[in-house]
Amino acid sequence: MADDAGVAGGPGGPGGPGLGGRSGFRTGLGSGLRGRGRGRGRGRGRGRGCGARGGKAEDKEWIPVTKLGRLVKDMKIKSLEEIYLFSLPIKESEIIDFFLGASLKDEILKIMPVQKQTRAGQRTRFKAFVAIGDYNGHVGLGVKCSKEVATAIRGVIILAKLSIVPVRRGYWGNKIGKPHTVPCKVTASSCLWRVDLPWSLLPAFIFFDMGPVL
Repeated sequence: MADDAGVAGGPGGPGGPGLGGRSGFRTGLGSGLRGRGRGRGRGRGRGRGCGARGGKAEDKEWIPVTKLGRLVKDMKIKSLEEIYLFSLPIKESEIIDFFLGASLKDEILKIMPVQKQTRAGQRTRFKAFVAIGDYNGHVGLGVKCSKEVATAIRGVIILAKLSIVPVRRGYWGNKIGKPHTVPCKVTASSCLWRVDLPWSLLPAFIFFDMGPVL
């Protein structure tokens, strides 16, 4: 009877509460479940983490959200001039990338900190100015303010693309060759500054005048 009790799970048997029972049954089952659980958790966690951090982010396919964007993607509109001809507003920067993506060049003109006084103190943000164009009659200017410089630059590039306009070009003197300058003298003023852009055979020079502007 004692032998049967020990075999069946008595105090001295493998399944009993003795030393043999704990080491033979409970510890073995517990370690097996824990090992399997930890293996799953570590494998999933490490796999997802490496996938998110490693490698270069893939370019997402452009899914237009406006009617103009759908027409552009379906090749119903052939060039930007067709959009400017009917004064259609461009709400997606991907439209500009679709037509001028390879030839666009952007330049950061200035990044300056700006401050605003609030009840909690001064709040500092960064304002970025970017000019963008394709050196072929299209130019745009963007201004963006954000808490971080990188965020401001990313946003201002998008705004500069949305503000791209065609530039009228003309001739100086005889109409020989391709248009090489502005069609007429251009003057712009702001506060005490005045900018004159004359037309000429050579690359145009910009003149600044600090005199009073009427």
